[in-house]
Amino acid sequence: MTTTAIIGDVHGALGPLEALVARLAPGPAHRLVFVGDLVDKGPDPAGVVQYVRHLHETAPFEVVLVEGNHEERHRRYHENTAERPKVARDMAAEAPELPALDAQLSAGDRAFLAAAIPFLRLPDWDTLIVHGGIPASMASFPDTAEEAARLTGAERDSFRKVLRTRYIEAETGKFLALGRNQPGDPFWADVYDGRFGHAVFGHQPWLEGPACFRHATGIDTAAVHGGRLTALVLPEDGAAHFLSVPGIDHAPRRSEDWPAHPGGNLRLGNRRAG
Repeated sequence: MTTTAIIGDVHGALGPLEALVARLAPGPAHRLVFVGDLVDKGPDPAGVVQYVRHLHETAPFEVVLVEGNHEERHRRYHENTAERPKVARDMAAEAPELPALDAQLSAGDRAFLAAAIPFLRLPDWDTLIVHGGIPASMASFPDTAEEAARLTGAERDSFRKVLRTRYIEAETGKFLALGRNQPGDPFWADVYDGRFGHAVFGHQPWLEGPACFRHATGIDTAAVHGGRLTALVLPEDGAAHFLSVPGIDHAPRRSEDWPAHPGGNLRLGNRRAG
């Protein structure tokens, strides 16, 4: 059996990440899972990518990267520099951090980010790790990352919304793009019924600490907004628990637009026997 530590959005905060890994002190019987968004916002996104890649390639424990919307955006930008240069130029004009980071990453770094998986299931804990969220309109979910990779067209586009879901339409449960929510449209985890297991997610920052919903747990604890960097630890023996270290106050925040915090009492059940 393995102890799994799920680490929230790092966003270029290398110092807190190094401190958190030191506190976790992972060994051969451990697994580190990153919930995505290693990059952007913070002072050293390239350093974070290179540090996590180094762990992945050399550490005696398993390292898994779940893709976040920021990794996905950088991947699209790099692909467009070769395939659609005008689109890449437009992306760079809107987000200068795209060419800045691209220039600092090696081909190996970019390949590491491109190999990120869209989700991870932990059957022993009946847990599904995604970066963003799960729209209430989603009736099915792939069993494996390989199955997800075979999706095409509208099915693929619909599934990929798990990278960036925050709010959903009150009447239909469908994904709402950033800023499109209206009063009464719920944050997805407020209404998620656990149909695909207990969801552990990042994407939405929570300054008050981990956000513990009935069937979901948010672990982006605003590491670059003056909050903390958090890991949800699922031990080989014993109860799930949080471990965190101080973050940095580096990036501006719009906390007035953030959803209400649901409380910090973890509702994840115990590990399944056997």
